[in-house]
Amino acid sequence: MYVSAIVLAAGLGMRMKSNTAKPLLELNSQPILIYSLKVLNKHPLVRDIILVVNSKNFHYISRLLERYRIKKIKNIVLGGRLRQDSVREGLKGLDRRTDLVLIHDSVRPFINGRIVSSVIRQAQKSGAAILGVPVKATIKQVTGHRPQATGKIVVEKTLNRENLREIQTPQVFNKDLIIEAYNKYGRNKVTDDASLVEKLGKKVNIVAGSYKNIKITTPEDLVVAEAILKSQSVKSKVQS
Repeated sequence: MYVSAIVLAAGLGMRMKSNTAKPLLELNSQPILIYSLKVLNKHPLVRDIILVVNSKNFHYISRLLERYRIKKIKNIVLGGRLRQDSVREGLKGLDRRTDLVLIHDSVRPFINGRIVSSVIRQAQKSGAAILGVPVKATIKQVTGHRPQATGKIVVEKTLNRENLREIQTPQVFNKDLIIEAYNKYGRNKVTDDASLVEKLGKKVNIVAGSYKNIKITTPEDLVVAEAILKSQSVKSKVQS
């Protein structure tokens, strides 16, 4: 089984309100994207990594890869305007031997070997597997979704939490399946890759993710990430 990882690090992160792109913001003196790259770099099932960047951070990230000895990088490619454009560029760089494609957002730094293994193994069986955790909050479907429309947002119905999952990356797919999905539906604006596979009428299996596998999008997320790092450090000291 030949697994290729596509790691997305082309986003500028406008919601972070920082001059530094999100993947390059530091947590405990280490750029965010390096955390997940280290996990994938040492994972025995991942054969190579395609890193998708933008033209502004290409050279800096190239130097980071040398500094942190990320040896499995096969290609560094330039992404596009939208997330799916960046994935499409990554797919172009796949090795001809690739069986499964793992797609990961670099701003999710807290993946680990266990969840990477579980999502790969499930994709090996079913062709499409993603990570998900049960939704904790009460979710209501509404009409009138503009934030500034105070008083004009009306509840349509309350959704059953038991049937809802918060979806994470990495997501893993059979290579031919994800390429077909992007060829047919890749121009549609979606928030994850599984949505395109679903449009093909294919079933996507969900395996257990982790509540620590957060996506760093806003300044508040950085505070949470720092707390996760601190808790992991304390736990490591206790165990040692």
